[in-house]
Amino acid sequence: MSEKKIMVVDDEKAILNLLTQVFSKAGYVVLTAENGKEAIDIIEKENISVMFFDLNMPGMNGLELCRAVKKQIPISIIYAITGYASLFELAECRDAGFEDYFKKPVAISVLLEKAATAFETLERWKKING
Repeated sequence: MSEKKIMVVDDEKAILNLLTQVFSKAGYVVLTAENGKEAIDIIEKENISVMFFDLNMPGMNGLELCRAVKKQIPISIIYAITGYASLFELAECRDAGFEDYFKKPVAISVLLEKAATAFETLERWKKING
């Protein structure tokens, strides 16, 4: 993998800006979207396999977005981030295709670790499948 691209989808600009800075500083190319429709448009044009989605967004929520992305990119690793844990059950997130689930506020170090692990996993899968 030459460029390691991460997509962050959140309807809060402050979260998008923070995560863009953090992931960019760590060497990733970061694409952002403020809603599910924007995210789908980006996914159709870009090769992205690691994503972080807010769950509680207007229009298409994170669960719906995850299901849609998994149909287009089955070999993707997607993480859920939410401030509304009671609204979204962990089982629902797993069923939608999320790899893991974090409640805001989440430590930046945890997200960086998960991103690194996701890219290592994708590399391993690529090697196994030639």
